[in-house]
Amino acid sequence: MSAASHNRSSFPDHTCPGRSIACGWTGRGPVLRGESATMSGRRLLIYGATGYTGRLVAERAVEVGLDVTVAGRDAGKVGDLAGSLGVASRVFDVDDIDGVRSALRDVDCVLNVAGPFRHTARQLMDAAVEAGVHYLDTTAEFEIFALAESKDAAASRAGVMVMSGTGWDVVPSDSLALHTARRVADAEKLTIALRVTGGFSRGSLASSAGIEDLGTLVRRSGELTRLDQAGTRSFDFGNGPEDCIPAPMGDLITGLKSTGIGNIEVFLGTDAGFPDVDPADAGPTAQERAQGRYLAIAEVTGRDGAVARSLIDTPTGYTFTQLSSVEIARRVLDGQFTAGFQSPASAYGPELATSIADTIIVDL
Repeated sequence: MSAASHNRSSFPDHTCPGRSIACGWTGRGPVLRGESATMSGRRLLIYGATGYTGRLVAERAVEVGLDVTVAGRDAGKVGDLAGSLGVASRVFDVDDIDGVRSALRDVDCVLNVAGPFRHTARQLMDAAVEAGVHYLDTTAEFEIFALAESKDAAASRAGVMVMSGTGWDVVPSDSLALHTARRVADAEKLTIALRVTGGFSRGSLASSAGIEDLGTLVRRSGELTRLDQAGTRSFDFGNGPEDCIPAPMGDLITGLKSTGIGNIEVFLGTDAGFPDVDPADAGPTAQERAQGRYLAIAEVTGRDGAVARSLIDTPTGYTFTQLSSVEIARRVLDGQFTAGFQSPASAYGPELATSIADTIIVDL
């Protein structure tokens, strides 16, 4: 096996001209604290910042020096977090449309970390595109990737980027898919296998609820197709073959965007599936987040039958998400983006994942 190399110069930065956003909405609106009414600049609003993942993301964004506003529904929790981080805060419910619009009035990018995203993404995505604000989220919910894809034309017209899956779903697998696809001439089929371990937050478990209802989704000749039956498949992540089950993950959307491959399947392996939500368990401790590794394999088959396989090895999911979502937000605020719906790799190339902590790609 050989460590993969990456050509960063092949992905130019994308810039967006400056803009001003009028603030003419009326209604109840959000509660604003710790800021002047005319404050402007490259501001990141993190919605859902008081949740398990949200706190990690907000802490990282402050650590790297971004202009952060934390937001959510609970005034007490949002205020306490803002005070501890020394940042501004906004309190609003995503179902209060006027409140959402007002909260985004002087924001450059919104990072949605409030799962289950089926309850928050559409409202924030619609308002962001309408206001000319970039939209990012950390979802792993298939329907939200499909929703983001549907906003491509509107986001392009608005000159903003819409990107779902800025965390472990799907930055590593999307980067790996593009890297592996480039190793094959006339790539025709992409298979991705994900291997996750460790504990999950309440929000992640709530977001995963109902995944079985989607059935076995695959992509065939560019179209999403539901199979009547599909079996497990074995993958060797380095410790011998492991059975993985078919899973309707966001890679069915992002893989097409990043690689152009029209035939895609995704498999998932875990230690013991997804446990029931425990209200007393917020999520893994810092020590637990530091233990273990998350892995993924991409297999790409070319028109001539040639097969390339590569593996990505990353920190555990919450650690990676904390770092990758903030890194993408930083790039967006720095003017590095492509307008419209983008996947992580379509916007930033396969080297995005390997810029995060000690992540590596190995060609098998």
